[in-house]
Amino acid sequence: MGNKLLYISAILIAIAVIGIGWYISNVFLIKEKKQPIQLFFADNISPSHQLAIEEFNKLYKDKIEIVPVNLPFSKFSTNERKELLTRSLRSKSEKLDIFAVDLIWVPRFTKWCEPLDSYFSREEKQRLLPDAIASCIYDSALVAMPMYMDVGLMYYRRDILQKLPDAEIIEQRLSESISWDEFKSLRHRLGYEKKPYYIFPAKDYEGLLCHFFELAMGYDHNFIDSNTINLGSPAAHHALQMMVNYVQDGTTPRDVVDFDEFFSNTYMLDHDAVFLRSWLDLKQNFRTTYPDTMKLDVIAKAPLPHFQNKPSRSILGGWNFMISKSSTKKAAAIEFIKFYQSEHIQRMIFERMGYLPIINSLYSDTNFIQTHPEFDFYRGLLRRGFHRPVLVEYTRVSDIISHFVHLAIKREISVSEALSRADKMVQSKEVLIK
Repeated sequence: MGNKLLYISAILIAIAVIGIGWYISNVFLIKEKKQPIQLFFADNISPSHQLAIEEFNKLYKDKIEIVPVNLPFSKFSTNERKELLTRSLRSKSEKLDIFAVDLIWVPRFTKWCEPLDSYFSREEKQRLLPDAIASCIYDSALVAMPMYMDVGLMYYRRDILQKLPDAEIIEQRLSESISWDEFKSLRHRLGYEKKPYYIFPAKDYEGLLCHFFELAMGYDHNFIDSNTINLGSPAAHHALQMMVNYVQDGTTPRDVVDFDEFFSNTYMLDHDAVFLRSWLDLKQNFRTTYPDTMKLDVIAKAPLPHFQNKPSRSILGGWNFMISKSSTKKAAAIEFIKFYQSEHIQRMIFERMGYLPIINSLYSDTNFIQTHPEFDFYRGLLRRGFHRPVLVEYTRVSDIISHFVHLAIKREISVSEALSRADKMVQSKEVLIK
């Protein structure tokens, strides 16, 4: 009996020792357990961004955590976003590891960012659209990676056009691009001589310049040549005179001189204008905020009109990833970029926000195209697309040209004076203080 009690006591002591040991080891494991790497990511955090971040954080739980730094378009202008990023990069902020840039900003931020060639294989680069990765290369080096693409286009109100007996034919022609002459004649046929007909953003900012470039490139594809902008060309004069005339003759209301994209889109809906120059995400952005969703249901997309015997042209837009050179979490940032460029995430941002994927596979995926019949239309827009000049000083050049183009549209100076003064200032390396 005594031996049995001794045996039982020994077992209980052993169990206790094991239990204490397990408890102590787990306490130390908890203390020593590494916290996930916190990766600070700055962008306009849209609902699709947030979904992608949540999915990534779940997939990389306890390893990497994306901490979003939201810079919403509703609170920060383009220039304000650029300045915030610039200050953070100059100061080597620990709260900025990876961030999104308008593709035209890439040359400006290159000196503060990590070169990326060594992080991506040849195959990983080749799976990306040539037009998407082209905006990520500066001075023959890969300095950014694409997030998604965008492209300029025209929206129109189907319900207004359907008042015409040949509406079906007109819509078919619109889908292929009508001429600017036919575009003007439709205004008279619809009885829109005293109503807002065509809306485009004409505030003194980059959005105005995008449409000016589209008109000039549509008139002469050599207007932007070897990253040089020929402001003394007939194309520049014709494009700006056309914008001035539209505002002067009432085709476009004078109010547009104060409009960016958001106010252009809103005005088109509020005032039942027929046509609008904008970007791909109008419907998605307004679906939950605009009170009359029925108007959104009758809006359709078309390429911008073309000049006689010349193709329609659309400016390419989009956003790219860049990694701060001072970040200590570059490997984690690369993981996030590769995740965002996965087919799954690229499908999701297209379906939720309308942004164009940057991977080749989706453009040849028969099932994807059949599920999204509008995708063929987007491929056509990309074929007509062109990039803005790749210049480190693009912001300086853009500020100058948009300023003088804006003054001409307001009729404060002539078209010739606007282009001449802009060209002289660009060539002199002066900086315009606004």
